[in-house]
Amino acid sequence: MLDTQKHVEQGTASLDELRVAEDQAIREVVASQEGIGFPVVNDGEFRRRNFQDSFGASVSGYEASGTAATYASFRRPGMESSGRVESGLSVAGPPVLTRRAATERLKITRNLPLEEYRFVADVATVPAKVTIIGPDRVTQRFDWQRSTSVYDGLDDFEAHVAALQHQMVSELVEAGCSYVQVDAPGYTAYVDAPSLDAMRSRGEDPGRNLERSIEADNAVIAGFDGVTFGIHLCRGNERKVDPESGKIVP
Repeated sequence: MLDTQKHVEQGTASLDELRVAEDQAIREVVASQEGIGFPVVNDGEFRRRNFQDSFGASVSGYEASGTAATYASFRRPGMESSGRVESGLSVAGPPVLTRRAATERLKITRNLPLEEYRFVADVATVPAKVTIIGPDRVTQRFDWQRSTSVYDGLDDFEAHVAALQHQMVSELVEAGCSYVQVDAPGYTAYVDAPSLDAMRSRGEDPGRNLERSIEADNAVIAGFDGVTFGIHLCRGNERKVDPESGKIVP
């Protein structure tokens, strides 16, 4: 599948060919999960170029990326040989993967998680779960300073994100999905000194950021009786220097 992605980027393969490759990869990963007895399976997110696409690729309203770079060729500046890698840089790139401004209030243009669910549910013989990137990460990657003509601050933006994601989840539930995982890798930022410093440098109150994000998560999952919701927290994959050896470690 990765080879087909490269060929698409090079113009030597079509999107239809990529779809066939994705379908096959999903069938294989589902069979593998079922083969070892997983009671709930996932499609491996093979239709995404980045796990945050569940929202970024489902909405319009962000400023144009300003670059023809694909995910495969996208490389974040700041990946030096030492030190912490800055997260969510304000550079040209896909929304949520990079910190982007809004040029208009966001609108759902597709429901990528729903598209994923419909296929995996047809392939699997056990229940399938879907993952969505939570409002906290979406808001962390929102350039609110350059979006004040569109959103009245972070409270307005994150409440809107939660409403959009609630709509996306309701469509998933209507289609039969009974397990939704909210990916919230940014929650660990609230106990990480460099991340807290970055928030404060942008004029944000980390305590309010955390409070707002919890409220938003609760709004996303409200009212879905019988649906299981999970949450994924993550320490992240940023490189840093081991203080004892001086070596770069993940």
